[in-house]
Amino acid sequence: MLDTLEVVTTVVVGLMVGVEFSVAFIMNRILDALPEDSGQLGHAHGGRMLGALMPFWYIGSLVLSAIWAVAGWHHHGAGLVVTAAGLLIVSVVMSMLLLVPINNRNKTWTPDNRPADWKQQLHRWGRYHYLRVAGIIAAFTLLVAALT
Repeated sequence: MLDTLEVVTTVVVGLMVGVEFSVAFIMNRILDALPEDSGQLGHAHGGRMLGALMPFWYIGSLVLSAIWAVAGWHHHGAGLVVTAAGLLIVSVVMSMLLLVPINNRNKTWTPDNRPADWKQQLHRWGRYHYLRVAGIIAAFTLLVAALT
């Protein structure tokens, strides 16, 4: 049973890393290259779409990692799993305090109501997102290392 939990957790976190990496290094660059209104509308739509999904994915990943840490406490790699869970906690807190407030504003913007500093706000979100991606990549790496 622990083996199944380990694999499921690693896959769930790995897929989350893939989505967030894609947002950071592919989707945002594509959207930023579009003409101003199209790019901004794309960011708003992505904020609504992923903003509805990602909280469950982040919390689910954290819960799975915590269960693995508890269930595998006396097994090899438990410290790695606990550290990974700690990084996932940091990513959730960081999301709630820094990224979600910007995303909540962004997802309501249209070309008619967006603030004058909308690009600066999206760039700030992007910088925070890069840090979050680094943290979840580190967590994923630790989970993979704990499998061995």
